[in-house]
Amino acid sequence: MAYQAGGQRFEPRPVPESCEAQAYLRDYATLVEAVPFPSVILDHCWDVVLANTAFASLFRGVGPHPTAMPDDNLLRFVLFHPDASTVLGEHESSWCLPMLAHFAAALERQGHDHGLQAIRREIAQDPIMEAAYRQGLPHWIRAVGERAVAQDGAVRPLLHPDPRWGATECRVVDETPRTLQEMGYTRLTLVLREARRDRPRGRGVRRTASHLSVVPNPED
Repeated sequence: MAYQAGGQRFEPRPVPESCEAQAYLRDYATLVEAVPFPSVILDHCWDVVLANTAFASLFRGVGPHPTAMPDDNLLRFVLFHPDASTVLGEHESSWCLPMLAHFAAALERQGHDHGLQAIRREIAQDPIMEAAYRQGLPHWIRAVGERAVAQDGAVRPLLHPDPRWGATECRVVDETPRTLQEMGYTRLTLVLREARRDRPRGRGVRRTASHLSVVPNPED
């Protein structure tokens, strides 16, 4: 996080080599912290470089996980953390499949990247995610078209632990300036909307199914 409990400043990671880039990120962390909505900077493997307090607040209720914490790697959190659906509403269709589509596109562009290859191996080791990646994702992309990989502007449901927000929606806004882009980073901000009382959503449940609904059940 850009700021941890107790107000201690967190140094961005992974830190670029040049002093100028490091100074830019330190100043940019101040800017990100001032944003009232969850905002995060990711590298090309979805590792969290820095994020603000609002981002930490959104995920404050999730339990520990050795590799899939939201402040460590956002993609792994979405795909592998059992608590992901308690924060990310309509987890499969609104978060999991779009993130898998982004990952597939990145892997196609940078197939030899070690970080992306490591994530691909993790997907292969998870039967649910492997089925979604190989079977569900191609079908889903054909069904929704180009917007499957359109990140900026997407509206997605959230289950915020703060009752002032509760079951709401956010618009994903890509706010990546050229300097960050040249570093290989992406900044995303989740612009929260007022809770829609006319469409109440229950709390999400942890993933316990043996398959995703987008993947046909072999027993059917």
